[in-house]
Amino acid sequence: MPRKLSTIAPDWWDYTTLDSEIIDAAARLTPEKLFKLSRSGFKVVFYDTLEDFYLAEALEYIDAWRQSTDDNPVGICGPIGPTEQLPLVARIVNALDLNLHSAHFWGMDEWFLDGAEVPVKHPLSFERADRDLCFNRIRKELRMPDANLHFPKANTAAYRSAWDGVRCAVMQGGQGDVKHWAFNDPLPRKGRYKNAPPPAADYRRLATRVVELHPLTIAQNARTSGGGNISIVPTRAISVGPVETWQSEKVSIWHSGNHDNPFGQRLTAFMISNRIVDTAVPMSLLADHPNVQFNYYRGGLGSCAVEMH
Repeated sequence: MPRKLSTIAPDWWDYTTLDSEIIDAAARLTPEKLFKLSRSGFKVVFYDTLEDFYLAEALEYIDAWRQSTDDNPVGICGPIGPTEQLPLVARIVNALDLNLHSAHFWGMDEWFLDGAEVPVKHPLSFERADRDLCFNRIRKELRMPDANLHFPKANTAAYRSAWDGVRCAVMQGGQGDVKHWAFNDPLPRKGRYKNAPPPAADYRRLATRVVELHPLTIAQNARTSGGGNISIVPTRAISVGPVETWQSEKVSIWHSGNHDNPFGQRLTAFMISNRIVDTAVPMSLLADHPNVQFNYYRGGLGSCAVEMH
């Protein structure tokens, strides 16, 4: 039997094409059952306050950078979304007088518009957000050299080569409505993937690249970053790929409740815990990564109960 059509965008793959048994099982997860999904290689962590949540996220930067030396440079790959941790990172670096001269940072993604990455002056620029919220707030004598800041460009060669010879201690991320990390969205339902989503092995071979965005991702970014104005959100982006993700020693996903919804926060944990890999849900590929941690703000978990508003 062919897979059902998406109820969101029939020309695309996404989580609405999954078997109903998976959908129903995820929706039934209480916070207590969600916490118990931890297994070897996959850890679920809860935080009771947003202060603790974002501080823990910021400390992952510090823990990674403190390992870095001239002979063994270490970095972290980080997202825009969430961003609340970024000013905390700068504050902690300054308070500890932490010298970052050998440390590295990779931005996860960037918007692609008119044949190129958006310029830093663009109001939606992720590089601009990273610099304004974090790196420009670090004291000049402590900052890493600009050559150690790696942001994705339309020509991905320099960004991809920056992963060679530098250890990525952790790749952080949020989770979007379409169940992506970075902009690793589900693929369109066309060509050889018309009747079934790509095999996991095919998707795992994707490196940093320019991607076409699922309509749900465009709508989400309008909601979270553009005041709901979908018309200003680019439809393509540059995204770090699974290839680089598997070069990271740890993948740490942060669920504050502001980006994906109660159902989505449960679905990907359920699939990863049970090793259900389906590229219609890109985040599920992390079931095969050896060290994944899902971090939840308990107050953002919500409920999957039907309520009329």
